Amino acid sequence: MNLPNKLTVARMIATPFFMLFMLWEFKYNYLVALVLFVLASLTDWLDGKIARKYNLITDFGKFLDPIADKMLTTAALIGFAYKQVGFGIAWIMFIVLFREFLIASLRMVAASSSKAKVVAANIWGKAKTVSQMVAIIFVLAAEQVKVLVNNANATKALDISGDVLLWVSAILCIISGVIYVIDNKEFVNTSK
Repeated sequence: MNLPNKLTVARMIATPFFMLFMLWEFKYNYLVALVLFVLASLTDWLDGKIARKYNLITDFGKFLDPIADKMLTTAALIGFAYKQVGFGIAWIMFIVLFREFLIASLRMVAASSSKAKVVAANIWGKAKTVSQMVAIIFVLAAEQVKVLVNNANATKALDISGDVLLWVSAILCIISGVIYVIDNKEFVNTSK
């Protein structure tokens, strides 16, 4: 297993620890969760950079990298839903999960077809992932600030900003999902 794939696996291993600290209530739980999330998110950037620079791109990496991203970001959204953070978080989760199941199914069909294609992430999928990571980092930081600072005006501003970022990521989820389906419509054959 090459270094980029090891970084991807490390991101997957970090995910349950991130979720544990996000849900475990103590004064700095969001800070610890935030640090873990940022480190795990950086492995996403780093594994891609190393894979491209040293020509270490593998089908295994193309397959596993998006799964690791989805595990990490979905863990955060589940944690937000559990803690009732964010306006409409249930709808955001639905949009994200619907898109992820749709694209995962498309990838499985493409991989098992006679054309055997690995559907790699495109620029829209990457923009969706980055927007989710930015929104999650902001919300985690905002939740920690809210724990430490008791100010109603600051709390409201942080909540609104976090909601906007989460909804932007949900909209990018829809856009990237539609583009993936259009770009791979050859694998969506309703006549059979």
